[in-house]
Amino acid sequence: MPTIVNRREMLQIGYAGLLGAGLSSLAFAQQPPLRAQRQPPQSVILVFLTGAASHLETFDPKPDAPEEIRGEFKAITTKTPGLLVCEHLPKLAARSHLYSVIRSLAHRENNHLVATHHVLTGHMQPGAFFDKIASRDDFPNYAGGLCYFREPPPGTPCGVNLPTYLMEGSLLWPGQHGGFLGPKHDVLQITQNPNRPDFRVENLRPAPGLAVDQLADRVTLLEAINSQQKWLAQAAETQKLTDQQRQAVNVLTSGKVAKAFEMDQEPAKTRDRYGRHPFGQSCLLARRLIEAGVPVVQANMGHVQNWDNHSQLFQRMKNDLLPPLDTAVSALLDDLHDRGLLASTLVVMLGEFGREPKINKDAGREHWAPCFCGLFAGAGVRGGQVIGKSDASAAYPATTPYSPDDLGATIYTVLGIDPHAEVFDRLHRPVQLNRGSVIRPLFDGATE
Repeated sequence: MPTIVNRREMLQIGYAGLLGAGLSSLAFAQQPPLRAQRQPPQSVILVFLTGAASHLETFDPKPDAPEEIRGEFKAITTKTPGLLVCEHLPKLAARSHLYSVIRSLAHRENNHLVATHHVLTGHMQPGAFFDKIASRDDFPNYAGGLCYFREPPPGTPCGVNLPTYLMEGSLLWPGQHGGFLGPKHDVLQITQNPNRPDFRVENLRPAPGLAVDQLADRVTLLEAINSQQKWLAQAAETQKLTDQQRQAVNVLTSGKVAKAFEMDQEPAKTRDRYGRHPFGQSCLLARRLIEAGVPVVQANMGHVQNWDNHSQLFQRMKNDLLPPLDTAVSALLDDLHDRGLLASTLVVMLGEFGREPKINKDAGREHWAPCFCGLFAGAGVRGGQVIGKSDASAAYPATTPYSPDDLGATIYTVLGIDPHAEVFDRLHRPVQLNRGSVIRPLFDGATE
């Protein structure tokens, strides 16, 4: 017998039961194709060090610099000639053959929000000013841009961000959704700690006692109601609800992605290898989502202030930040490699900028966008490389600088999208998706 629900209940189901966490080229012709372009579209895991990790305390230490620049940590060697890393990253040091490091990333935005938009979208934020919060005028993040050109298979979101939503008070970090492409191109936002024993993503499961066939009956009923209420269907917010409901229902009824969130099904030994902390379990969940077919996963390594160390930098990084990061990302690289997934998955690890070379009076470092670094692995990236270099104090690139626009061009290329293609914004105006250039040394070999 069909389930009878009223319209108010149906709308509540749509918002609360299903949406939950918020589902919210000429350059190529001029150059020979990269190895990444000759392959089928790849996947991307973006390990985002939100708040901006210090490049001097990670992959660009300066052991010969004056004390007020080099800091308290020692530098250790790696398998890669010319690559020194911080002493608190020994596991990643031992795996440098799997990744390349770019030491000459640079841009001009020292503000967290503006810089985050630039890094997570590959484009400057339109109308950017200090602490400009997210809006539908923003450019889409990489998952949203991908979804515009190639919809994922039924039951698969265009991307997943986890385990934190970057927001502090009234400040909502841009670069976390589909921007001007609209809510249809938003990613699935997960805001729960996957390290918790009771971790569950309830919006991807039927409510207790609600079978999938009953859910389908309710969706059919909602569609019938909407079709009879033309004025309702024409409202912008109603269309937003419909788009997001369809995404949520598809994910819910397919089960494939939902099963990826069942962390208790992962062997305990594997979970231990990643580390029983939010960093580790977030990286493990990212791998499970890639296996389930999600094309873009962003794993935020902490809350918005985690790496923003204006004071007590060395204590925080030594005790709270670098050890779990080292464990988590090294396990992720090993796991992807052992499962044959690294060849088809680009792993990128970076923050929105670096930290000022000179240590401040509170033993921290201030924001510094003119020079920072990033780790790149998989999807055709040649491991064991150092690309670019900074000057003696890690203040400015000493070789060709690479911008977040170039990062975006690289990511889109790996995803099988021409980064210079046109998209149409919500006013139906043509906009070039990206204006950067692919970072070719990652794939063709470093020449600097």
